[in-house]
Amino acid sequence: MAEDQEHPETGGKPGAWARWNAITLWKRVMLGLLLGSVVGLSLHYGLGGEAAGAFTGAWLSPLGEAFVQLIRMLVVPLIFTSLASGVMAMGDPAKLGSVGLKSVALYMLTTLFAVSIGMVLGYVLQPGAGVDFAGVTPGELQSEAPSIAQRLIAIIPANPFQALASGDILAVIFFAILLGVAVLVMGEKARPVGAVLEAGAEVTTKITQWVMELAPFGVFFLIATVTGEKGLSTFTAVAMLALCVYLGCFLQIVLVYFGIIGGLLRLPLMRFWRGVLDAQAVAYSTSSSSATMPVTLSCTRFNLGVSKAVASSVIPLGATINMDGTSLYLGVLALFAAQAFGIPLSGADYLVIAATATLASIGTAGIPSASLFLLATVLGAIGATGEQIALMVGFLLPFDRLMDMMRTLTNVTGDITVAVVVAKSEGELDEVVFRSEAVL
Repeated sequence: MAEDQEHPETGGKPGAWARWNAITLWKRVMLGLLLGSVVGLSLHYGLGGEAAGAFTGAWLSPLGEAFVQLIRMLVVPLIFTSLASGVMAMGDPAKLGSVGLKSVALYMLTTLFAVSIGMVLGYVLQPGAGVDFAGVTPGELQSEAPSIAQRLIAIIPANPFQALASGDILAVIFFAILLGVAVLVMGEKARPVGAVLEAGAEVTTKITQWVMELAPFGVFFLIATVTGEKGLSTFTAVAMLALCVYLGCFLQIVLVYFGIIGGLLRLPLMRFWRGVLDAQAVAYSTSSSSATMPVTLSCTRFNLGVSKAVASSVIPLGATINMDGTSLYLGVLALFAAQAFGIPLSGADYLVIAATATLASIGTAGIPSASLFLLATVLGAIGATGEQIALMVGFLLPFDRLMDMMRTLTNVTGDITVAVVVAKSEGELDEVVFRSEAVL
């Protein structure tokens, strides 16, 4: 195994804790998900929805939010240090350009596939047919989305330290790449700066390992809170729309991601699937691709054999601009709204939906339900009024978490897929590690 693929030693732990840690992380997370659902539903139907909501909000929700806050705490330092050190590890600035271009091209391609799948399912399954918005309270819309030019300019931080403090991920990525290239070009003179960045990446990785040991417990509290407040309606409301989203994400993973890994790269699909399970489990439970990024990086490097240089460059970029699940969701919602409000769609409208959903999903905040508030961009393009869009938001917001969980899982799987493709094309994929048993 290559040096940068060695999994950090966790050290032995005696007794029950050692047996608990011997269970693969994704299995522990899914156990937390299952037990959280059981506890939440028991509270909901045992105490009543209002009382259960008050109890979970007071006692369980803060613990779940504390876990999410812990992994959010790591996102900026992990992106900054790992991306800068990853650029330095490439050894050649020209290689960075090659990796970046391939990554962006692949991310855009998979996003187009995703929105197309979403629109096909929306057209075939008709999730909006017969939907009644009577009694729905309109949701609050976000302010007007910035233009493409404004988004591009905002990538350049006016103050890098402010960008780091505020968590402006695109600006952090820009500055980290610039710093890494500068250290690389300057060579020996900048070696002390490079050493600090590399040590910082190792330290944040170690903290990440500690935090991820808490994932099963954090998931338990998060899911118990949601199900305790809403009961079975968490799983049954807007059933046809949820079916479209889950089926679409499943098709995106199987047809697009598995097709690329197994069909184009000729790599074993079961090994890939086992390698990404931990990241998928955390993504599904937290509904945040940004919060999941620490474990996504670990899975990509240690389970699938992607070099540190490629993983540290491609994964942070993907967590910011690759939103396949989001674009698929926006495509489905556009047809859902058109069917519910009786808006006729032409062939040109479908092309407009595909283009706007793809562009709107780029740079979406990697936090729960952020994509709901991009509806104004996509639905406005097909003639929906502000009142209709507000009704859509109000209708979907109470149930969006269930669908957001699957969208985030899809986004993270897409990030890892592109990292494997880029690593394979650059000769930075250790296939011995890829074909071995997952270590996380």
